[in-house]
Amino acid sequence: MATRTLRKATMAALAPALALGATLGLASAPASAAVWNTCDQWGNTTLNGYTLYNNIWGSGAGSQCVWANSGTNWGVWANHPNTGGIKSYPNSKKVINKSITSLTSLTSNYNVTVPSSGAYNTSYDIWDTDYDYEIMLWVNKTGAVGPLGTSQGTVTLGGHPWTVYKGTNGANEVFSFIRTSNSTSGTVNILPILKWIKDTKGWFGNETIGDVQFGYEITSSSGGLNFTTNNLTVSGS
Repeated sequence: MATRTLRKATMAALAPALALGATLGLASAPASAAVWNTCDQWGNTTLNGYTLYNNIWGSGAGSQCVWANSGTNWGVWANHPNTGGIKSYPNSKKVINKSITSLTSLTSNYNVTVPSSGAYNTSYDIWDTDYDYEIMLWVNKTGAVGPLGTSQGTVTLGGHPWTVYKGTNGANEVFSFIRTSNSTSGTVNILPILKWIKDTKGWFGNETIGDVQFGYEITSSSGGLNFTTNNLTVSGS
């Protein structure tokens, strides 16, 4: 089981001292010309209302580059060694900034192409504005990876069956929902999941949801692997 530590991708972009000269690889963007690409450790940009991050945050990382045709169509080439520990979480972020009770809907559609080897998960990473709580929704996983905390049983919410884990990384509470079978496309109704945590379990109160991130939490991808987000949309009202 991989040990997770707090990563604040949104904070990393605010650290120019780290961003300067942090190129970690020379791999090229895909053959078709992308609108944007970077191999910088904290490289980021905003496209179509989504913020993209390369976000190589773990120790012992290798090379990684992210490319994007839009905020909803992007991908990653990563070559991280076959060692333990999460190396990166390249992702696309949509800012919500609404309390749970003020939201009438919060949904997402995803369609990805992911490798059959390596060790990683494809996941949503949802944060409150104070970064006290992290809600992860794993839609698929491959290799020796696992969530933080202890199992709280299974539940079907938001259109998917999940095994739920509850834990802490020392800085914030982490609630992980691991889909009971792998999926590469679908729709997730996120709001019922947040309400279940708040109202059914009482694990937090009426939190203001800040970021909904979607990406690939990569532990190893030795030799270079491609992860493609064919389409991703997040909408809240």
